[in-house]
Amino acid sequence: MAGQRALSVSRGNFPEWYQAVVREADMAEPSPVRGCMIIKPWGWGIWERIQAVLDRRIKETGHENAYFPLLIPLSFIAKEAEHVEGFAKEMAVVTHHRLKKGSDGKLAPDPEARLEEPYIIRPTSETIIGDSFSRWIKSHRDLPLLINQWANVMRWEMRTRLFLRTTEFLWQEGHTAHATEAEALKETMLALEIYRSTAEDDLAMPVIAGEKPANERFPGAVSTFSIEAMMQDGKALQAGTSHYLGDHFARAQNIRYQNEAGELVYCHTTSWGVSTRMIGGLVMTHGDDDGLRLPPVVAPQQVAIVPMLRDKPEDAALLEYGEQLVKQLRAKTAFGEPVRALLDTKNIRSAEKRWNWVRRGAPLIVEIGPRDMANGQVTFMQRDTLRDGDKVKSLSMARDVFVDGVPALLAEIQANLFAEARQRLNSNIRTDIKTFDALADYFGAGGGEDEATEFKGWVRAAWSRPEGAELEAIDERLKKLKLTLRNVPLGQSKSQGTCIFTGKKAVEDVLIARAY
Repeated sequence: MAGQRALSVSRGNFPEWYQAVVREADMAEPSPVRGCMIIKPWGWGIWERIQAVLDRRIKETGHENAYFPLLIPLSFIAKEAEHVEGFAKEMAVVTHHRLKKGSDGKLAPDPEARLEEPYIIRPTSETIIGDSFSRWIKSHRDLPLLINQWANVMRWEMRTRLFLRTTEFLWQEGHTAHATEAEALKETMLALEIYRSTAEDDLAMPVIAGEKPANERFPGAVSTFSIEAMMQDGKALQAGTSHYLGDHFARAQNIRYQNEAGELVYCHTTSWGVSTRMIGGLVMTHGDDDGLRLPPVVAPQQVAIVPMLRDKPEDAALLEYGEQLVKQLRAKTAFGEPVRALLDTKNIRSAEKRWNWVRRGAPLIVEIGPRDMANGQVTFMQRDTLRDGDKVKSLSMARDVFVDGVPALLAEIQANLFAEARQRLNSNIRTDIKTFDALADYFGAGGGEDEATEFKGWVRAAWSRPEGAELEAIDERLKKLKLTLRNVPLGQSKSQGTCIFTGKKAVEDVLIARAY
């Protein structure tokens, strides 16, 4: 198997490689609806695993799941001016409730079925959830109100890429209401920590948590916080955001409570979300030239068993051997759950089945043949360390020894993937760039999202926290270089330097990068 690769494209052309992984790992495909995607079973299985681990963390911190309508009255959106301005160009609008066949025989919206008030297909749910909160909250005893929703949203996109940016995507959105600013800010940071721990502990994707500069805030928010992950091409991926909304949305939606003194007071609210974009982050953080490599915590199947069938009578015994192996594995526990194991009985060549599982990134790929069965053993590949140079590595051992060792092997794979990605992040953040000219020289003029360019990491630079017109001017300078301000990392000591943009005394450091 030396020299053979499971994937048709290498990471040398990173945009094409990403598309090849998603396609050849059988995760998703474009849909007939422009800009939308069909998530195939393997991609959906990954999303289900992300949902499971994240939903558990959300519920463990006192939040409850609910569901709100897909269609939002236009008047709800219009109540919050800054919010509607931020999303106006991305909103899909429903104007009719019926179709009618015309004289040409074609269906078209019936002019007599025009809605008195158009509906917006939700780009996010602050306004319609706020309307419910205004009815549900009457007293300080009703607070805090902690709600989460798993849903789809729509934001009209001109340039789309599967999982990373699609017109319709899936996510969870948390929405909470609190009596005070301090309580709401504490909730905002709690949600950010939920995202950090999910990304790092479950997806093995190291991130930097921090506050977004004013020009990157969620429309209508007082402050926005994010987790930022470094992809293998050096670009940043915003993997999750948490917003403190102040009482802006509460005033727009009349979300008030009677305090202990009998006064009506506006609530302080938060919102926070992560989406199927996390799957794109998994691909670009862990994938290699053979395809996807999945952290075991979020792998739909942790052990894929490939029987080497030969259309002979002894195939039945080999399948029975494989079924017993599956039962043994499922009786073991890894990461607090039964091991997920699958016997692949598809009627295709064993070698092709093996490469299918390599491309899909199954953490452990086991091959069993007549000799393995006769010797009571298995032969397996570990997906995170698949190759020694260009040669595929495999190991044989007694079946029972392998089964007993699988939980430790899965933990090792999870740790290996995280350590590899952490090393990449830590070693590719420049801190020695002190002027804007040096920043421009480092990044150069290229670097669009779809361009295969030279690897460039991030820059961590001194920052004076400019706002208003001064920040807008900086943003325009950065756009010409296809750069963005990512976030101001949390937990940092105050910067002693000079702002890379303004020349003023810096108050903190900010991360600068090209991004998805």
